[in-house]
Amino acid sequence: MSQGLRTVVVIPARWGSTRFPGKPLAPVAGVSMVQRVWALARAAKDVDSVCIATDVAGIAEAAAAFGAEAVMTPEGCRNGTERAHAAAQAMDAPPDVIINLQGDAVLTPPWVIAAVAGAFADPEVRIATPAVALNDAQLAALEAHKKDSPASGTTVVLDNRSNALYFSKAIIPFRRAAAAPIYRHVGIYGYRRETLAGLVDLPESTLEKSEGLEQLRALENGIPIRVVPVDYAGRTHWSVDSPADLAAAEDLIAREGELLTARAPSVHEASAGPPWQYFRNG
Repeated sequence: MSQGLRTVVVIPARWGSTRFPGKPLAPVAGVSMVQRVWALARAAKDVDSVCIATDVAGIAEAAAAFGAEAVMTPEGCRNGTERAHAAAQAMDAPPDVIINLQGDAVLTPPWVIAAVAGAFADPEVRIATPAVALNDAQLAALEAHKKDSPASGTTVVLDNRSNALYFSKAIIPFRRAAAAPIYRHVGIYGYRRETLAGLVDLPESTLEKSEGLEQLRALENGIPIRVVPVDYAGRTHWSVDSPADLAAAEDLIAREGELLTARAPSVHEASAGPPWQYFRNG
């Protein structure tokens, strides 16, 4: 618990992905995708609990088998934000802060999740999300990737208080000179409970539809988003949208090593104790 706030990470895990059906249970280097993400969230500082929000009994059963709490949510949830809200509503103890961590974010360092949780120590923060300042090589790689996949990667520009001015699938800001940093957005969101409840009731906004970026709904309705600069400390930011992405994630794990590196606990250990670390049996 940080600053007296009860913070819960919700991991939406939907079976019916168009490009990769059943991906939450797909093994990544021997551990299912959703179990990896759950363990990373459990290791994050200032997180009080972690739950998996799903609409499929098989995912809930798999979660229970490795010691996770699972919440069944309506099949009709249109996105992870709505699913996270539905899960929070179903909890016996309503959380103060809900962090929406996508179930395919298999290489998310725990300290990045903790940075989002820590942002709510500022009582003015209603939504928080991380971003990484790109160096020249990373920017060049993003530019090259966008030639083939223009909608890949989101950038964000900040005001002097580190609140978002705008998010875009274009690389922003345009730089006549290399003075302004380029921040690549990381799609993790923390919300105060009341803010999330209000946000899901708002209709899709014009810019949200244009860019395909749900967070623009908040900005267009005057809800500020605090951007938390984070450092991946040499690790590669990656998520899995397709079988090819999964293979690439396994290659990154082989090259960079596991983020968590102790033995796997029993279900009783997982349910009874503080966050533990696993992925390499020993």
